[in-house]
Amino acid sequence: MVAFHASALDGVARNPALPTSLLLCLLAFDGGGDGPPRHALQRAGLPEPAVAVILAHPNPGVRIEFAMSTRAEPAQRARLADDPSPRVRAALAYGPEWGDPRTTVAPLPDDVCARLLDDPDSSVRTALLASPHLAPSFVASLATHRDPAARRSAVRAWEILTPGERSALLADPDPEVRRAAALWECRRYAHVTAELLRDPMSAADALRRGLLVRADAERCVAERTHLTALAENPSLPADLVERLAVDPDEAVRLATSLRPELDETRRMAIDFTVGVFARGDVEWVRDGLADPEVLRRAAASAHPLLRRAAAQSPHLTPDLVSLLARTEDPLVEDLLGVHHPDTPEDVLMRVYARLGGTFSAWMAETHPRFPREGLAARYADHPDGNYRRLAVRDPAATPALIERLSHDPAVWTRQAAANDPRLPLRRLREALHVPELASSAGANPALPKDEMAAVLNRAGVPT
Repeated sequence: MVAFHASALDGVARNPALPTSLLLCLLAFDGGGDGPPRHALQRAGLPEPAVAVILAHPNPGVRIEFAMSTRAEPAQRARLADDPSPRVRAALAYGPEWGDPRTTVAPLPDDVCARLLDDPDSSVRTALLASPHLAPSFVASLATHRDPAARRSAVRAWEILTPGERSALLADPDPEVRRAAALWECRRYAHVTAELLRDPMSAADALRRGLLVRADAERCVAERTHLTALAENPSLPADLVERLAVDPDEAVRLATSLRPELDETRRMAIDFTVGVFARGDVEWVRDGLADPEVLRRAAASAHPLLRRAAAQSPHLTPDLVSLLARTEDPLVEDLLGVHHPDTPEDVLMRVYARLGGTFSAWMAETHPRFPREGLAARYADHPDGNYRRLAVRDPAATPALIERLSHDPAVWTRQAAANDPRLPLRRLREALHVPELASSAGANPALPKDEMAAVLNRAGVPT
């Protein structure tokens, strides 16, 4: 297949105006053994006839793509639970791999997950337990499952397990299940922490989270055992916190500086260094991303890692968003643009200007609050093509300007213009035959149905 025919076909596959009749033709296409373009399989709102074609497609790779779609309804994906291929069932069990923080993947129904957990193929069972998309209710239901791996996963739902289920997991016949359960229970009981400290596989985690007796804490400080983990421990006595705050190890001092009980004066008196790209994975802030008081303490702190941790919350109040937007920390701006629905326009523009071509810049540009009005007047003649591309976003951009930008020296600008429905039809048809524009033109919602059909025919798809 000629390369630009394949590109145009890929564009048509994601065209929001693609008629169902042509979509069905595209889905039945074998693509020389590769199946139809993946964009056709992962469209939002697929009609029932299209879903039926995918579910019955002879190519397992086609069914795998659908099983891992972020846009398919869970009930649609769930129909693959009895697929003859264990690869398909494993893909369904794990679910989508897309890491867009703004995309929420709805979990499969609990009864479907239960069937997958009883699948005869171990790869399916393993994929399900590793999935990040399981409902908490299902995870909790695993506490009494016959498979030790499932019971170990149930520990992730510790806070909603019944006292009886917790006790059973703490006394489980499987040592890994017992260890996982104890690492939760040690937060409440010092004797559980002490037992975990004798196990090299659990000592660091126990020191980080467990309730400590002073003797164990003093011994660890004296022996310099996992001091970075110990510096995070909520029950560490205040005098030992002070000793770790001046420890010769910089990583220990940094971990100490992040303790939640420190006031700002004491926190900023610690000699610590924060990396330019350190993102602020602070557990007490991460656990409190919906807690107004936690967010206020972290956002108002002078500590860069606390501000960066707070910037990852979509629940920041407007005053905290404004406060963080004034910190002059590029990473805080990046994180706001990724995570918060009300990130100010000027912050999004600064992220775009600084990081054009990166994931953070793409997240800023696709943010609902990214500016649109006035971009054509500001950027249509900008010397940087990455800015000229922004002119296409302006609702006031004329068809003549869009056509001019479709001939721009910068390929990204040409592609943005080729995808815009204001592009004159003559130029749109022409762009379908230009290799670097064919995909964008194929996805243009103004492309007439007969032109879409022609794209399919040129690519060898029977219509």
